[in-house]
Amino acid sequence: MKELFDIVRGEAESAVWSRGVELVRRGAVTLESQSPDEIVLRVVVQSGRAAPAVRLHPAHSSWECDCDGEDDPCEHTCAALIALRRASESGAPLAAAAKVSAKLGYRLTRKPGGIALARVIVRDGADQPLAHSLSAYASGRAPGPAPLVSAEDLAVERWIDPRRTGPPPAEAMQRLLTALVGCENVTLDGAPVAISLEPVLPIARVEDRGDGFAVQLAPDPRLSEAFANGVALCGGALRPIGDPHLSLRDREELARGRLYAPDAAGRLVSEVIPELRARIPVEIHTERLPREELAKPRLRARVTREGDRLRVAAELVYGDPPVARVEDGRLIALGAGVPRRSESTESALAARLERELGLAPGAELELGAQDAIAFRSKLEQFSGELVGRAHEAFRLEPALFAELRGGSDRLALEFRGSGGAGVDPARVLRAFGDGESLVPLSGGGFAPLPLAWLAKHGRQVADLLAARDADGRVPACALPDLARLYADLGEPAPPGFAKLRALVEDFESLPDAPLPADLDAELRGYQRDGVRWLAFLRAAGLGGLLADDMGLGKTLQALCAVSGRTLVVAPTSVLFGWAEQAQRFRPSLRVSVYHGPKRALDPAADLTLTSYALLRLDAETLGSVSWDTLVLDEAQAIKNPDSQVARAAFALRGEFRVTLTGTPVENRLDELWSQLHFSNPGLLGSLADFRERYAKPVAAGEPGAAAHLRGRIAPFLLRRLKKDVARELPPRTEAVLHCELDADERAVYDAVRAASQREVVDRLQAGGSVLEALELLLRLRQAACHRALVPGQQAAGSAKLSVLRESLEELVAEGHKALVFSQWTSFLDLVEPELRAAEIGFTRLDGSTADRAGVVQQFQSEDGPPVLLISLRAGGVGLNLTAADHVFLLDPWWNPAVEEQAADRAHRIGQDRPVLVYRLVARDTVEERILLLQERKRALAEAALSGADRANAISREDLLALLA
Repeated sequence: MKELFDIVRGEAESAVWSRGVELVRRGAVTLESQSPDEIVLRVVVQSGRAAPAVRLHPAHSSWECDCDGEDDPCEHTCAALIALRRASESGAPLAAAAKVSAKLGYRLTRKPGGIALARVIVRDGADQPLAHSLSAYASGRAPGPAPLVSAEDLAVERWIDPRRTGPPPAEAMQRLLTALVGCENVTLDGAPVAISLEPVLPIARVEDRGDGFAVQLAPDPRLSEAFANGVALCGGALRPIGDPHLSLRDREELARGRLYAPDAAGRLVSEVIPELRARIPVEIHTERLPREELAKPRLRARVTREGDRLRVAAELVYGDPPVARVEDGRLIALGAGVPRRSESTESALAARLERELGLAPGAELELGAQDAIAFRSKLEQFSGELVGRAHEAFRLEPALFAELRGGSDRLALEFRGSGGAGVDPARVLRAFGDGESLVPLSGGGFAPLPLAWLAKHGRQVADLLAARDADGRVPACALPDLARLYADLGEPAPPGFAKLRALVEDFESLPDAPLPADLDAELRGYQRDGVRWLAFLRAAGLGGLLADDMGLGKTLQALCAVSGRTLVVAPTSVLFGWAEQAQRFRPSLRVSVYHGPKRALDPAADLTLTSYALLRLDAETLGSVSWDTLVLDEAQAIKNPDSQVARAAFALRGEFRVTLTGTPVENRLDELWSQLHFSNPGLLGSLADFRERYAKPVAAGEPGAAAHLRGRIAPFLLRRLKKDVARELPPRTEAVLHCELDADERAVYDAVRAASQREVVDRLQAGGSVLEALELLLRLRQAACHRALVPGQQAAGSAKLSVLRESLEELVAEGHKALVFSQWTSFLDLVEPELRAAEIGFTRLDGSTADRAGVVQQFQSEDGPPVLLISLRAGGVGLNLTAADHVFLLDPWWNPAVEEQAADRAHRIGQDRPVLVYRLVARDTVEERILLLQERKRALAEAALSGADRANAISREDLLALLA
């Protein structure tokens, strides 16, 4: 048994093993039987549902489970082995499996309007009416013991309309019949009846009628009784009445008998009968249908070229020119005549076709260039007729070689064959990226790619091809990439690279930059480094992404580097904070806030401040100005490159472009592309190219992909973490406060989950819309926080509020202040009564707060209230709340960057006390899975900005994991 346990433990997925452990904790495993050769256990997944049976064979180290899951070993097998091992270690025997005598039966009865269905509980051979739904029994809401329910029983319930008492309509009856196929104990008026899904269709009989022929419909001879709601009794089985897909006119004509003259025999054989056979069975009751005897069968192969691929279609035809062809064993007429078939000759020709081309009659073959070149000799030796000459272009030419001329800001690269024929570099790179080894030449034929050269330099060349403009010039931001390629190939560096060398080689060697004469601030060392870097980029005509950790003074560094007429775009919540900091640190700057209904641009302003909302609304006005400097603060606002605000930002005209954000990557690498496309257009090519060459490989963990991306963006992205450059900051500690839902909360949570989870997950797995999944996720998260957040529910308190109140009472008594975040203002509404009951002073900031600065000032004051309630959307960025040293996140969100921004309202420059961040998480809910997903999300930023090689964006699989 130990060997079997170790094998299953080693092969099981971690998540599957964990679910097995949880089943054991719930006492779901029972022992059904045990012998030296086999141990049978039952795993009760849910009350009233069929318990999967696990069969263990220790002597053979094998196992079986009759569940329908895709995992092998599944969670039931893992649970069985874990339970056996724990029982062995404790000496306590496993509980015996309960015997369930109550099962479902299905009683069909003849009634006016068709067949009606009733479900009964069969216990000890007797029928009892099924008084409640299966879900009511499963949840314990229905009195009495629950019957044993199978997946087929659940499928039947899905299609039963509880409001209907009589026979269901035909469409519903067909669905019920499909669900009843796997059910046991089905009777019709007391007699057992089988269920078959083979449709009952009329039969078309072709027979002689005078000198000609007639085609007439006849009922299926097995039909004994038809019912009004779309089912029929045939030989002791109920079957659906099928649709022959005949028009009303066809039905009427065929019911009378459609007549065909003697000279229509060919059309009857080649058109009418094949068309009817596609809809209904056809019986031939005549010997007079003609067959043409003159046409003989022969082989043909048709060759066509589609791009760089060769398509070969094999045919077995009759006649020259062909009058019919054989396909899938059927004779298809190509004209009015019908040949007499010779199946023995057809078999011989089919065997020859298989020997010579490896194809069957009617089959098609699509070949890549390499395979087409090899296949060409088979076509040239083919004994049948060859239609087309496309195969002649598939010949092998000498290998390509690369020619590169350095010393220019153009990518002067060509790939040539020995005959001088050139191939577009983009075409070569595309073939190499697709795993091809050959590329077509303009003069015909295919040449092998220079694979060794491309393996060494192909990624660099692809970067430059994506970055260059229509004239082939490489933008200044891509000159470092071009210089590296030239250096690797021994070519002179491009002009203009010398002045960028310090940016590429070592930030430490960047020249010092004079600080503004009016600067009223003492910069820290890392901030001076940031100003030097920004000044260097400005002088070089480049842009940058300043991605310092939140709270390290990105605004101050930007104010030291701006020059000339400057536009700053920021969230509305921090707009006036920019104005205050500009007045404080650069008092000589003339600042204009472009905001409000009477907004107007001030041409004399040094610093124009506006919001992202107005950038979108007034894109034409703001885009008409040639700005000297453009700054996007909290630049994750343009993370969606297809959004209107991102397109408006891209359209702005500015010499020096800077983006500021502490979270350059939250969910997808598209966000990084969007910000770098604003600051350095062309650096990462088009969005489609970036997704194909970077986002997908990084997400898949392709070795070196993330490192290559980091190397390319390193000169234009500066990121410092607080732990590295602001060591004087006090420590920040994170902890999870687990909350146990009470019985009422658990019942509501389980009800929300049971109501639609399985259906939503099934649709999601089938490729359906994620909107339903997101709605279910929202409801589950709300139910884990407070019952009153769930529509239709009321409650005075919740487990989370109790934990929060106890924690706040303790820390307030000790003289601390706290921030309490939730993404739902309705949840904050429920927090307020708890604080009042505990006599804890508080203030609040959310989207409806008019005087944000007043609320912040009140809280920050020494005698201000000890608690600030904040909505995550309204207070997640742009606030300095260092009076607080405790942060509570009431409802964990799958995006950790949002939570980081909230926590950094307190843990930033100016804080002199340790900061504690608490996440309140309800046990055994979706919130625990959210914590795991947060770890995966952090890997995305690490891959792009640090040393990781794998990144994971939010995906359909993430949602399935959360809702599993």
